[in-house]
Amino acid sequence: MRPFLSACFALSAALAVAACQSGEDRTAPAADPGSGAQTIAETAPGPASSDQPDTGAERGLAAQTACRADIGEAAAARLVERCIKVSPATHPPCHADNPCALIRGEIDRSCKLWDKDPPAECRS
Repeated sequence: MRPFLSACFALSAALAVAACQSGEDRTAPAADPGSGAQTIAETAPGPASSDQPDTGAERGLAAQTACRADIGEAAAARLVERCIKVSPATHPPCHADNPCALIRGEIDRSCKLWDKDPPAECRS
């Protein structure tokens, strides 16, 4: 009886280890190159090639100038304070390192959310 229990325990341990392995470790059968089957790597789009023109859209807000550099430290601080007072967002973009257009956009978006009595910061 003891050898049977030992064999069951060893088999259970081997199955548990095999079940915990990720699918990446397992090998898949290779597709026949002449069958027309394509792998995911062949059909997935890759990174853009360097011979394509740079439209600037990829750079996003990182390439834009900080608000404090555009309008000065004092004016940027006032704009940031106004943004913080009206924005209901948990992580609003109300920071002088962000572009002024982004901060003003957050103020406009936030002020549109008020139905009846918007804060004074929405009227200025």
